[in-house]
Amino acid sequence: QLTPSSFLRIGQLSNVDLNEDIRELETELPRQHPNEIPHNEKLLSLKYESLDYDNSENQLFLEEERRINHTAFRTVEIKRWVICAMIGILTGLVACFIDIVVENLAGLKYRVVKGNIDKFTEKGGLSFSLLLWATLNASVVMVGSVIVAFIEPVAAGSGIPQIKCYLNGVKIPHVVRLKTLVIKVCGVILSVVGGLAVGKEGPMIHSGAVIAAGISQGRSTSLKRDFKIFEYFRRDTEKRDFVSAGAAAGVSAAFGAPVGGVLFSLEEGASFWNQFLTWRIFFASMISTFTLNSVLSVYHGNAWDLSSPGLINFGRFDNEKMGYTIQEIPIFIFMGVVGGILGALFNALNYWLTMFRIRYIHRPCLQVVEAMLVAAVTATVGFVMIYCSRDCQPIQGSTVAYPLQLFCADGEYNSMATAFFNTPEKSVVNLFHDPPGSYNPMTLGMFTLMYFFLACWTYGLTVSAGVFIPSLLIGAAWGRLFGISLSYLTKGSIWADPGKYALMGAAAQLGGIVRMTLSLTVIMMEATGNVTYGFPIMLVLMTAKIVGDYFVEGLYDMHIQLQSVPFLHWEAPVTSHSLTAREVMSTPVTCLRRIERVGTVVDILSDTSSNHNGFPVVESNPAATQVAGLRGLILRSQLIVLLKHKVFVERANLSLVQRRLKLKDFRDAYPRFPPIQSIHVSQDERECMIDLSEFMNPSPYTVPQEASLPRVFKLFRALGLRHLVVVDNRNEVVGMVTRKDLARYRLGKEGLEELSLAQT
Repeated sequence: QLTPSSFLRIGQLSNVDLNEDIRELETELPRQHPNEIPHNEKLLSLKYESLDYDNSENQLFLEEERRINHTAFRTVEIKRWVICAMIGILTGLVACFIDIVVENLAGLKYRVVKGNIDKFTEKGGLSFSLLLWATLNASVVMVGSVIVAFIEPVAAGSGIPQIKCYLNGVKIPHVVRLKTLVIKVCGVILSVVGGLAVGKEGPMIHSGAVIAAGISQGRSTSLKRDFKIFEYFRRDTEKRDFVSAGAAAGVSAAFGAPVGGVLFSLEEGASFWNQFLTWRIFFASMISTFTLNSVLSVYHGNAWDLSSPGLINFGRFDNEKMGYTIQEIPIFIFMGVVGGILGALFNALNYWLTMFRIRYIHRPCLQVVEAMLVAAVTATVGFVMIYCSRDCQPIQGSTVAYPLQLFCADGEYNSMATAFFNTPEKSVVNLFHDPPGSYNPMTLGMFTLMYFFLACWTYGLTVSAGVFIPSLLIGAAWGRLFGISLSYLTKGSIWADPGKYALMGAAAQLGGIVRMTLSLTVIMMEATGNVTYGFPIMLVLMTAKIVGDYFVEGLYDMHIQLQSVPFLHWEAPVTSHSLTAREVMSTPVTCLRRIERVGTVVDILSDTSSNHNGFPVVESNPAATQVAGLRGLILRSQLIVLLKHKVFVERANLSLVQRRLKLKDFRDAYPRFPPIQSIHVSQDERECMIDLSEFMNPSPYTVPQEASLPRVFKLFRALGLRHLVVVDNRNEVVGMVTRKDLARYRLGKEGLEELSLAQT
């Protein structure tokens, strides 16, 4: 798929060179950047670590758990519910803030441009209006892009791939920081106001996740504030459960679909699931959509009428005029096929574009320039389309927010302008609900074509933006076109209401791009407030997914793969039964003895060539009869805390003052454990001994070296492990299985392929 020359380039550049390039990008030194970063999608990056979803059951942990009595457990459970309620409330409020600010700023922009166009239509000189519109867009997007590119690059895009990875158990740097949330919210407001082909729904999911991660820890590491609450939840296990609740709350605030949010979190995210968690997540989602609803109702001035459950409201679909008959089912399935093909085309184009971006547009200033270019082009395309369109409709009885008259007769407006001269959400609702005959087929066709390419170009820019709404808009446009042509073909028979086909087209297009099935069906049903359409929507989405998967992967999976994240799918690759743990595991393993010299520990941790995060602990002084069997597993982060607090054997007998380490000391260091370089160990201390038996996990999960890959995979994935020790029949450590060893194997076109690991 790449040219041979670029493969040669990759061969010539050793890992070291790549490393330096990346480091250079991170520090943003004014040194000369490479013009091209070689990038190959058949790589797995080593810079991503796993989350410790599995608790380390060392003596400290067991003592604490045994101390907790029944009432204390009840308070912990109550705290969990309180956190979920707070997640819901705050996510709802953030959604309100985004919605209100976007509405006001976009309204201001459209009023200014509309006044300008109306003025110049009479006198001539419309190029000024175009210039004004393009400049406004580009300058707004410039601000939105600068804050993302220079302050927090993780906030780019919709954030769904990143949250998906986080819930899968991959630690993506900075993904749930407060700074990311602020940049995300500001960035999404600016990119929607800047008229890009984006939605504000996708980023809500990321925002919800950040809010959840922040609240559940009871402190902010960014603001250096510790509120001394929720200390029990300071570990990856709890944090990850709350993040899945936050993601669900985000979906339900965006679409007014609490059940859809829970299912999204289940389908796309959490690898670990239980009933209580589901119920809590549903609670958070409900609270979130209710908060949004009540605040927006108060804002719109009708405090008791809860009519806006989500950021996008598809409006109600009436059953009388919108029923469907049995002979329409094949038509819907055909629309699903079209959606799948168009979605696959969208993803393939976006794939090549993203590869190009990774290689050539990796400097922040170039990224900002590209975003401004896209904004100006979007405005120009919109203006030219409105200018050339001769499709006039009477204003009487229509619900257009900013009707542009341009060259239409008095009392009429330009119908192309309803599609372009509006925020994408409003355009979708118009396409669903405008009465038959309000759009010319030519208008719809041109709009679909242009918007398809604009949306494809926009996704992956360095701005915060979602792909949900543009997909719905493209689908609604061609679906409505489809409905109109059907009524032409059937000589105006009654059953082709274009609004119904617009809904099916929207579902097909979105399903073809992101390939979600269960949650998307429910989200569409909840957003339209209509259960009648459940069956056709499900059929359309299934067809779109099957057809699309035949060509390429879904958009989110594709972006995860492009970032070389070691992502574990639900099942091991189908043909992998021939591989055993012995072939998959990493060797040799760095082991520690149960009582180890401090110097040895420091040297192992400081060794940059092997930055392992888990070390098996073996028996320290094996007698002639006894083998050096596995005794436990200790993590890098735990060792660092031990060294920092200088818990050495010699000190323990000398002073009575030395207090025992508690779990609290480990929790206070979480999540940003200090690097080993910052810990000073003197020459005398290097000779001390350190006893690991209290702090290691004495019962790590192990597999025999004959276990097959699917079996290892199932154990690893279902328990959310980070390290899986491979032992032989004498219980001696022979290898270690981590996430990268399992994610390396993937089903390619020719069967099972093994990816290479790279430092980048």
